[in-house]
Amino acid sequence: MSAISVSQAIVLGVVEGVTEFLPVSSTGHLKITEGLMGIPVDDTSVVAFTAVIQVGAIAAVLLYFFKDIVRIVSAWGRGLANREERHHHDYKFAWWVIYATIPIVVVGLAAKPLIEGALASLWVVAGSLIVGSGVMWAADQMGRHRRGEGDTRLKDAMIVGCSQILALLFPGFSRSGATMSAGLMLDLERVAATRLSFFLGIPALTGAGLYELKDALGAGVDPLPLVVGTAVSFIVAYASIAWLLKFVAKHSFNAFVVYRILVGVLLLGLLGSGALTA
Repeated sequence: MSAISVSQAIVLGVVEGVTEFLPVSSTGHLKITEGLMGIPVDDTSVVAFTAVIQVGAIAAVLLYFFKDIVRIVSAWGRGLANREERHHHDYKFAWWVIYATIPIVVVGLAAKPLIEGALASLWVVAGSLIVGSGVMWAADQMGRHRRGEGDTRLKDAMIVGCSQILALLFPGFSRSGATMSAGLMLDLERVAATRLSFFLGIPALTGAGLYELKDALGAGVDPLPLVVGTAVSFIVAYASIAWLLKFVAKHSFNAFVVYRILVGVLLLGLLGSGALTA
């Protein structure tokens, strides 16, 4: 019998879809939600379920940026075949995404036992949520928001790409939060920093999702809740991406900073009271 019902799958799909790309830590939110619903978070099928429904969110970002992805990949292909095409920004950007993905892949494989062990503790998630909030606030205040997406360079891609390692090692830091903060510190506009965060996250998230999927398929997960959760995650994540890009065009990241602190404190309270286990 599955540890997750269809109704619970819908709730978790919504949580995953909303939080995967917002700078608020999807890991922390899923763990809190599972704990509050009485779902055994350390159950193998639950871990597998969480890994698979992330694929829905990944599919959403691939669809949302499909035209951009096709444009960039096409420019990369033309550049490989024609030297004259290599001066185009899209061709260079494609290589930058590849280069910037290498560090997180290397660290992810090398530190896998640590990431799935001591660093998986919800105490780490809570602390990272709060500390990451301070980093995001400082980045938003210090950044001059004067550079657009067309002004990005290899240095920007490498720094933003490497910042994903923070979220990998300290899950509550949030991949989106880390990459957006890095972009802001490089004086990118908020929308440019957010879009760069998405583009650099696509290879890492897709690779991680497929890597975890192969293990999840043999974990005995009930297919119905899995399909429902993944579908809900896809729909909600697509809407979340569209909302986020419109929001950052007119607002600072302060709302996320405050929210992250509140969630971090809530998580500390739940852990301290025994309502959740680390």
